[in-house]
Amino acid sequence: MLCLSNSLTLFDHLSSSSPFPLSCVLRNLGNTVEMKIRYVHLNLLLLLLPIINLLLFPTPSLAQDYGEDAEKKDTPPPGLARCNGVYMSYSSGGREKLYPRTKNVTAQAWSFKATAMIVNTGTEEVKGWEMFVGYRHREIIVSATGAVSSDGDFPYDASNGTTFIGSPNTDLKTSIETAGDYTQISTNIEITGTLFGGRGTATPLPRTIKLVNDGWECPAANSKGGTMQVCCKRNPKFKAKEKKKTKFMRRRHGDLNIIYDVLQAYTSNYMAQASHQSINNDSPLGRLDHWNLTWEWMRGEFIHSLRGAYSAEKNPSECLHSKAGQFYGDLDFSQVATCQKKPIIKDLPAERKDDKLLGKLPFCCKNGTLLPAHMDSSKSRAIFQLQVYKVPPDQNRTAFFPPQHWKIDGIVNPQYKCGTPIRVDATGFPDPSGLQATTYAFASWQVVCNITKPKPKAARCCVSYSAFYNDSAIPCNTCACGCGDIDTDTCNANARPLLLPPDSLLVPFENRTLKAKVWARRKHMAVPKKLPCPDNCGISLNWHVNSDYADGWSARVTLFNWGANAVEDWFAAVDLGKAGLGYENVYSFNGTRVPPKNQTIFFQGVRGMNFLIGLTNGSNPARDPQVPGKMQSVISFKKHLGSLNIPRGDGFPKRVFFNGEECELPKYFPKKSYGERLSCIRFLPSILLVITTFLVIINDRF
Repeated sequence: MLCLSNSLTLFDHLSSSSPFPLSCVLRNLGNTVEMKIRYVHLNLLLLLLPIINLLLFPTPSLAQDYGEDAEKKDTPPPGLARCNGVYMSYSSGGREKLYPRTKNVTAQAWSFKATAMIVNTGTEEVKGWEMFVGYRHREIIVSATGAVSSDGDFPYDASNGTTFIGSPNTDLKTSIETAGDYTQISTNIEITGTLFGGRGTATPLPRTIKLVNDGWECPAANSKGGTMQVCCKRNPKFKAKEKKKTKFMRRRHGDLNIIYDVLQAYTSNYMAQASHQSINNDSPLGRLDHWNLTWEWMRGEFIHSLRGAYSAEKNPSECLHSKAGQFYGDLDFSQVATCQKKPIIKDLPAERKDDKLLGKLPFCCKNGTLLPAHMDSSKSRAIFQLQVYKVPPDQNRTAFFPPQHWKIDGIVNPQYKCGTPIRVDATGFPDPSGLQATTYAFASWQVVCNITKPKPKAARCCVSYSAFYNDSAIPCNTCACGCGDIDTDTCNANARPLLLPPDSLLVPFENRTLKAKVWARRKHMAVPKKLPCPDNCGISLNWHVNSDYADGWSARVTLFNWGANAVEDWFAAVDLGKAGLGYENVYSFNGTRVPPKNQTIFFQGVRGMNFLIGLTNGSNPARDPQVPGKMQSVISFKKHLGSLNIPRGDGFPKRVFFNGEECELPKYFPKKSYGERLSCIRFLPSILLVITTFLVIINDRF
């Protein structure tokens, strides 16, 4: 290496950008007169020079060691390194107290953040992974990145847990086939939500996490600090059914399935078809009447035309002031079906079935009726088509974005909770030419909707009890179907309903007050100053225990329609537990037991008698109360089980459904003890007379 100019000093070389050789230091010291210093000073300088050189110019080996230290910070957790299957973890972050602030610890709301991770560490690709998180603090999931909930849209009430599925990464490939590419073998889920209760700032962990895909087994998760982790492995004894390989997620089965198919594709618009049908195996009691289907467009789309259905609201001015109105400047929006971001779609009435413009579709035009397939398969499906116009930047033939936030409901029907649209393999249709060929949609999405249990005081039907051994009837619960429209200053929404004479169940609630007070005085029952509020249900059922013998018993069921509209093709179901196994016959309806347990009795009106009329005026409207539409039948049972105790509850339903909606049941049964005491009192004079006569005869004889 060449030395630098002698005119430079030692310290000039030290301040330069390259290492300074020791030989150059010595040569410069020998040739420079100004730097004749003592030998001791030179030794000191030679000792300090390596340190200075090291500080100014770190060696590559040290830089490499520094990189290794950085990598140690990203070392995967030990559980991941030891797992040979699917590794999952859930790490809680901090939380913050939300408003309103309350002293009740269990009622205090907190916002929280958490991170869930799922990694495929095995040798088998995991198709359509599903990670269940068993929340237990009334969590509400507000958002999640990298996944969606298969149970519903965000925000979602996950009090009973929820299942996350990948979006967009639905499958987990193996490390072997991807050379360890973490973007393909794993997914991180950043979760934000709200929970209730707990102390401190640490976010409580869920009860469990597990992989719910078929054939996988997960042990109990381990928790340490703020992290929960588990390693799930394949069950070697599990034999998977041979399934057709799919490119996208497999189709799921719920109480109601909705398929959104793209049938035709153009640059600025596409033709789609929405079809939904009840799934018999999962919900034999699912039903919808006058269904209303709604969703939300996320990218400015609008419905240009509909066939097989219609929009509940049509307002052309909404189109003119939207982004679509600016882009489609020459379009006549007065002919557009709807420009609403959240349209409400309704089924066409039956008389429009053969309409050349709106009808002519299979399974359409049933006035919004969807029945279980075992009840009427021709009414278990519905189909409609829609022409969707797009706006920039989606002006190309392959830009398809299904609407989000799907909801469907009806009248006096079960309440459905719908999940997010999931991309599935394209739907196949018979070729329109009539040849033995299959035509596929451009793209297909599936929306799964499941029936939810109604919350207390939020049902749409209720049940009253009565029995032959008690002369009082137990009416429907107070506010069984809600008291939102009732002035609770005039009635008590939480009071127990007053017992009634059975004939009072035949009149509207407002006409029962006087009868209830008279009945309470006759039976020596207290009457509160503030009377209970009504049940507010449009449909009610009375279950009356009609007889009870040693080898059998019977009941009478009566249906009441307190609404203005008639109910067509009605059905009801009664779950009687073990007593239902002895079902023998229902005499005025068509009845059958629901498999596999055969404890639920399903019945419907016979042909010509399946029309439950609405509320009508009395014979003298000025004097008589209105009369509900009603139908009734006696049901007979055999006592195949000797342990049945009809008055103690075995003769009363565990659950009751009307048109798929679960009805609210009374909280107690009619008591038999009251009737037994009454019978003893009634026959007491006769018993005393017999005893007295017997004593007189004995005295005369002796």
